[in-house]
Amino acid sequence: MTVKNILISQQPPKAASPYSVITEKYGVNFDFVPFFTIEPLSSREFRAQRINILDHTAIVFSARSTIDAFFHLCEELRVKIPETMKYFCTTEAVAMYLQKHIVYRKRKIFYGDGTTSSVIALIGSKHKDETFLVATSDLAGNDIAKAFQDNGFKSESAIFVKSVSQDLKSLNLTKYDMIVLYNPSDVKSIYENYPDFKPGDTQFVAYGKSVLKAMDEAGLEVAVSAPTPEAPSVAKALEIYLENHKG
Repeated sequence: MTVKNILISQQPPKAASPYSVITEKYGVNFDFVPFFTIEPLSSREFRAQRINILDHTAIVFSARSTIDAFFHLCEELRVKIPETMKYFCTTEAVAMYLQKHIVYRKRKIFYGDGTTSSVIALIGSKHKDETFLVATSDLAGNDIAKAFQDNGFKSESAIFVKSVSQDLKSLNLTKYDMIVLYNPSDVKSIYENYPDFKPGDTQFVAYGKSVLKAMDEAGLEVAVSAPTPEAPSVAKALEIYLENHKG
């Protein structure tokens, strides 16, 4: 099958990207359209979880969006976070983002290397007696929350942000030879916009195990997947596919 038009369910890259090289080399056209947005929970939605923020002595963040939502909710609910609160973040970039809301140098802030295991290592024996609140989203499973439970830490997870499907009805999905999906919410968005969607000749590219699972449950066949040892990125996976299907 000749591939000419590829839809990627993300924002357009802000700088030079490998997709430009693929366009020049294989003559394919890329369109970038996010299939969903991330929005903070309302105070009513958060209260429905019956979570008391001040029951916890440490908070775990893995995304800047949850940091914004957390502090916004605290303000709305008139929850004053004590200076003794500890913050555990998955990366330095996430940790540094806390400066938007708190005086960084006055707080106890720790960060890992982006992996769940690095966050667990940060806690070690020194912080194991803290009561942790793991800030999550409504997106597919949270590895960190599970890891905290598996390690016997006193912890609760709470959703602070949710995925909301974009209006894709003006988008003709059938014009694309390939559609790249990065998140289970991308799959949800397709069927919320097009309840009777049939893929026809369109092929799908999946990035990550959670997307593969969501696509399998939706009955969408995967033509290309990443990451793999040969293709750690979607761009590399597409390049390999296009090279093998030339002519």
